[in-house]
Amino acid sequence: MPNTPPVTSAPAVSPASGHAVGVSNDEFRAAMSRLASGVVLVTAREASLDPDDPRAPVGEDVGMTATAFMSVSLDPPLVLVSLREGSRMDDLLDEQPLWAVSVLSESQRHIAGRFAMKGRISDRLLFEDIPYVRGETTGAPLVGGALATLECRTEQRVPAGDHTLVVARVLTASLPSADGGPLAYFRGRYRQLG
Repeated sequence: MPNTPPVTSAPAVSPASGHAVGVSNDEFRAAMSRLASGVVLVTAREASLDPDDPRAPVGEDVGMTATAFMSVSLDPPLVLVSLREGSRMDDLLDEQPLWAVSVLSESQRHIAGRFAMKGRISDRLLFEDIPYVRGETTGAPLVGGALATLECRTEQRVPAGDHTLVVARVLTASLPSADGGPLAYFRGRYRQLG
């Protein structure tokens, strides 16, 4: 008699939470906190409230700290960022296809913390004392001292639970700083490698 693998059934899913029975939000969060990830600042420039009126207020820069960011493809060059559904950045990138990413260095923990705050002040004030240049292709802020910067154009938005996965083509990539190591996120805290 040949060796056949045992038949297993998929775990039952609780309709209330969407989790497999026996997996709580806290358990899932704790397990995923053991996965170290890099830290980036995602930025975009909001459009003017009325582009036909030169006196209308110009749109402001918007930024968001992200740890769910990854390379998807080399040819064509694609990246992916996961955004909380209904967040300001999710809403903005639904309208604005051009955005940028700054890969933060270990010395830029304060930037990551500032743009990750809940109930934070306006984005205009958050950018106030941070050195940056404006991307030539996207117009989005690129943080000075970042290990790498990318300018992107959204190609696809995929709903995924309580998040939106945004897949984008990389339009420009540069390495403005070779100083220091990357900023990492592990077990709920920003950390340095080493």
